[in-house]
Amino acid sequence: MEDCIFCKIVKGEIPCEKIYEDDMVLSFKDINPGAPVHVLVIPKKHISSLNEVNEENSKVIAHIFVTAKEIVKKLGVDETGYRIVSNCGEDGGQTVPHIHFHILGGRSLQWPPG
Repeated sequence: MEDCIFCKIVKGEIPCEKIYEDDMVLSFKDINPGAPVHVLVIPKKHISSLNEVNEENSKVIAHIFVTAKEIVKKLGVDETGYRIVSNCGEDGGQTVPHIHFHILGGRSLQWPPG
């Protein structure tokens, strides 16, 4: 999508502080962190939300969770704990229409979130 901020980040048109990248996904620091460790993991191919995940594109979603293991280890929260969150739709708190997963850690995370 031309106006998608995350697609622009993937293309290098908007800078980010990269944490992890391969041919399918990109992870970078959130610009408005909600925890000491707060990164996003996005597929490089545009998928608007969880509602658009299907058999054809589900491999990239599985790959995100496989790479999350590497990312949390790199960030030092693999032993202490972390949370992975994906918001879907306006009422679900999704502010960018490109599926993304937040990895949060570095402090005790309470439930429900504030």
